[in-house]
Amino acid sequence: MDVLEGRDVTAREPPPGEPPSICAVTDHGPPPTVHVQALDPNRLAPVIGADRIFALYEAAARTRERLAGRRVINVNSTATGGGVAELLTTLLGYARGVGIGADWLVIRGDPEFFAVTKRLHNWLHGSPGDGDAIGPREQRTYERVTEANAEGVLAQVTAGDVVVVHDPQPAGLVPRLIEQGARVVWRCHVGIDRPNEWTDRAWGFLRPYVEPAHAYVFSRGAFAPPFLARDRLAIIAPSIDPLSPKNRELSRSQVSSLLASADLVSRSGPVLGDLVARPADVVREEGPPGPRVPLVVQVSRWDRLKDMGGVFEGFAEHVSRETGAHLVLAGPAFSGVADDPEAEAVWNEIVERWHGLSRQDRERVHLALIPMENAEENALVVNALQRHAAVVVQKSLAEGFGLTVAEAMWKARPVVGSAVGGISDQLIDGTSGILLRDPGDLAAFGRVVSGLLADPHERRRLGRNAHHRAATYFLPDRHLLNYAHLLEWVLA
Repeated sequence: MDVLEGRDVTAREPPPGEPPSICAVTDHGPPPTVHVQALDPNRLAPVIGADRIFALYEAAARTRERLAGRRVINVNSTATGGGVAELLTTLLGYARGVGIGADWLVIRGDPEFFAVTKRLHNWLHGSPGDGDAIGPREQRTYERVTEANAEGVLAQVTAGDVVVVHDPQPAGLVPRLIEQGARVVWRCHVGIDRPNEWTDRAWGFLRPYVEPAHAYVFSRGAFAPPFLARDRLAIIAPSIDPLSPKNRELSRSQVSSLLASADLVSRSGPVLGDLVARPADVVREEGPPGPRVPLVVQVSRWDRLKDMGGVFEGFAEHVSRETGAHLVLAGPAFSGVADDPEAEAVWNEIVERWHGLSRQDRERVHLALIPMENAEENALVVNALQRHAAVVVQKSLAEGFGLTVAEAMWKARPVVGSAVGGISDQLIDGTSGILLRDPGDLAAFGRVVSGLLADPHERRRLGRNAHHRAATYFLPDRHLLNYAHLLEWVLA
């Protein structure tokens, strides 16, 4: 057992019924601690090769030496249902696998607090969101919840520890952590390339909290506001774990079995007993599409910035029924996403807009809530849905980094994505995917999707190139090396 400063930093055995590779939250009083299973980086060797594994272990040895018993503690606002949680599960798992003390704390918040932070989230994406302001009352709410979490967080931080604070929700803790003697990194996962009135409002609110941090991390340089010192700024793109339940290889029979048991595609054979999934909650006109029906798929949280309504309207209006294709818009059951108070409202809006389609279009557009009761099961269903897709789309209006884009690239699927934020870095237009210069141009969206549906050779070419690009740039070893350099800098 690897014990640092009296704290067990190894993963516990998961309780009965919990999948071994997925994190679980246990409540030790505020804030809850997320327990993550250690992952042996050698498992990546067949994917990334011996040279990359060697470089990773060398960096890990240097990092352990620099930390000298200190820990790296991550603080965010949810353990499930979002990209940050997925990233932390992977990165902390591999960090623990090389003997680095890595912990994860999740702050608590009430609906009023998360309404404020969702507003900040929308503003950082350049969107007015619900249109409400953040005034003195909202600031008091934010600071009240920050203070309520501070005691529990600070009790678990020792002077010299490195604390990585993720996104606006826990940003108010940054000054208190610095007073505690921690080395603090603020990691912002969202943003837009061109600031506007709304981003200015967000940064006006966040600046007193985040500016004192010792370092700042963004996915793109353009996301960082000008007041942050450039000599403390790092640009680190996220990554995916190719061996996680969401990305691991699945056979055709496994894909068919998972989608049939989730009621997303009709059954073409027996359901495999070891891969039975809970049925999704699906809004549709008739039954699930048949196993040979080409699917256009977008997987996203229920967020207006993902433009799910624009996706199905563009599909219905501009992708001919003669293609035979169906569209599946899938996202997590909103009860499983604790820090997004708008998810249910967005889902209801999408369902209402779906009812406005003609019956013929409703028959080929499916809206799916994928259950969150079992995180591994949820991930396997998403995996199967992406692998089954003829075309994967991510028509976001703003995007810090498209994890679903990287996932589909890894699975060698042709991806159509908006040329916004991190997606512009992920896809090379015409080579490893197709970029939509204007996400609001539904006719152009329909033409691109229709063209790919009609050209299987082009789909395969884009998919092969996408897989190669994902393997080179978007896997955990590159991400961990970036963080090793960051820690060297922060601890210097």
